[in-house]
Order: sequence, then C-alpha cells, then structure tokens
Amino acid sequence: MSDPYQTIADRLQARLDDLTRAERQLADSILAAYPISGLGSITQVAQAADVSTPTVARMVQKLGFKGYAEFQAALRSELEAKISGPIARRETWAEGAPGAHILNRFTEAVIGNIRQSLAHVDPAQFDAVCDLLADPARRVHVAGGRITRTLADYLSLHLQMVRPGIVPLQGQQNAWAHSLLDIDAGDVLVIFDVRRYENATLRLAEMASEKGVEIVLFTDQWRSPVHRLARTALVSRTVVPSAWDSSVTTLLMVETVIAAVQERCWRETHGRMEALDEMFNRTGFFRKFT
Repeated sequence: MSDPYQTIADRLQARLDDLTRAERQLADSILAAYPISGLGSITQVAQAADVSTPTVARMVQKLGFKGYAEFQAALRSELEAKISGPIARRETWAEGAPGAHILNRFTEAVIGNIRQSLAHVDPAQFDAVCDLLADPARRVHVAGGRITRTLADYLSLHLQMVRPGIVPLQGQQNAWAHSLLDIDAGDVLVIFDVRRYENATLRLAEMASEKGVEIVLFTDQWRSPVHRLARTALVSRTVVPSAWDSSVTTLLMVETVIAAVQERCWRETHGRMEALDEMFNRTGFFRKFT
C-alpha cells in the first residue's frame, strides 16, 4: 500500500539511482524550485530542465503515475497541503479517523514519520551538517520561527555547551537585521522553517546567502522555500492526527545532530562541561541532595 503522505520529492529522492542521466537532470530541475517547478505544461517543464518531453513522460511513469496529468494533480494536492492552516488539517484527518484511542493513533503516526524520515536521510548529507556545526573556524547562528523557535533554542543551548561561537538569533524577527551585521562569509546559519512558511525566515536566508553564509535547514516533507538556498536540508515528516504538525521527528534529528557534534568536539566539550558544572556549583543553581 502506498504512503498517502509520501511527496513527489520523496519519490524522486528514493528513485534517483534508477533514473537515466536525462531523467536525473529533470529531477534536479524539479527539486530546485519544488513544487512550483512541476506545475507548468509538460513542454515548459522539459525546456526548464533542457530535456525532451518524452523524458518527462517516462520519468513520471517511473514515479508511479499513469501520466503527466496525474503527476500534476498530485503536485497541486501537495501545494494545498503545504499552505493549509490548522483548521483545514484537523478537518482532513478527522473525516477518516479510525476508532482507536488517540494515544495509539498519534503514536503510530509518529513512529511512521520517524521511519519514513530516516529512510530518506542521506547519511553523507547528515555527516556534512555535523561537520559544519563542529568546525571551530565557523560561527554558528541559529534561527527559528513562531513555532520552531523552541527547537532552535534547544539546539543552540546544547551547542553552546559543546563548543564556542554559537549565536542564537533571539527576540522579534524584525531584530534579525541587527544580527546580520555580524554574520560573515563562511559562518553557518541554521534555520528551522515548517509549513506555513514564514516570509521573515526566507528574507533572512536570502540576505545571509548573499553574504556567503552556509545555510543548514531543518524543514518538513513539503520543504520550505529556504531549501533552494540551503547547502543541505534535514527533512522530517510531520503529519499526525492533529490540527498541528508534529515536531517529534524534527527533535529526533536535532538531538542526533547534537550527539554527533559533541563526539566530534569531545576534547573541548569535556573541558567546557567541567567549567560549566563548576559555575553551577558556585551559584547553587541546581539543588543538591546530601
């Protein structure tokens, strides 16, 4: 049974090894401005990728569609899901909700999200993210949106214990311009952006990219518009039986990144943790049981 939440981008990534050179060129073109890039006529999509129209027809069939019209219908459905708000999401899953208890249904959805997300993570890309974040020559700036700010804070707090040079972008988004003054070429900017994607986050990514900053994106399966500017993106599936998307898989990605960066920096991290514990002891921050 096919996964109803599998995007065309997921299918393309999963089938890359099965595509011809021309089809892979077409896939790259579609993913570069996904999903808008696939909404033109078959001729327009072929011309944008510099391939023939038969190449487009063959590739959509390899992805499991009967023809180009069915492929575009699926893309339009994705676009509708991408821009939908909490009320529309709740109505979508409630219509066909099974009778099992919400604890079971929600947990099964989360487990499915984790499995599908991990199946599509490129280990080389994941390692590249961790290498960037562990590089002592680079400062790391971390920004999140209205909902994802908590994930950004979680990542930056842990990275501050692991290594120096971590700069959380806090406060109102209209203050981010001040932070851009101190971002230099070669720095890393970690951005969290999930549907409904925020304009301020995209503007931040655009201006940082112009300054030669390496962008790492944490996003959902529909992919934030920031992904076209990112050096790499860690994609997490988010759909659960709720009006709100789930952050569980994204948090798993974040915690795994923290663990991997910690190991890469362990010699320095060990000393930083000892110094931090000494500060906590002197301030009496944590309660002691004696």
